[in-house]
Amino acid sequence: MNCPYCNTPETKVTDSRDTGKYSIRRRRECLSCQRRFTTYESIEMEPIFVIKKDGRKQKYDRTKIKTGMQKALEKRPVTTEQVEEALDHIEEKIRKTGLEEIPSTMIGEFVMDCLKDLDQVAYIRFASVYRSFTDITHFEKEVQSLTNP
Repeated sequence: MNCPYCNTPETKVTDSRDTGKYSIRRRRECLSCQRRFTTYESIEMEPIFVIKKDGRKQKYDRTKIKTGMQKALEKRPVTTEQVEEALDHIEEKIRKTGLEEIPSTMIGEFVMDCLKDLDQVAYIRFASVYRSFTDITHFEKEVQSLTNP
């Protein structure tokens, strides 16, 4: 690993920590200029493709799921750490399917499962958009499913 300050290739690792299931944070020190810097290593996973409702294929993008969840969770008492944990859980479920191409509907169900446990108001918000509720009866049915499991 080259030092980002003096570009010397001689550095040593002073500390390593897991930052998730698939990544490691390493604190490094340059042996030449003695400056410290942080690097992150992550496992390179096989790409997953999402099959959209219209049949198009897109590369899986975690940020799209995060954006959708953040919209549903807006002004709700949920921390960024909780959202990241939920995203990790969703990604783990996707990987466990073993599919290289996964339908977007399956991902949507994974997101709704996580939101149901995380925040029920956000779950209803997300479900109303995801399932395209057209009238109040859809909302009533969804709320009843939450109150009468």
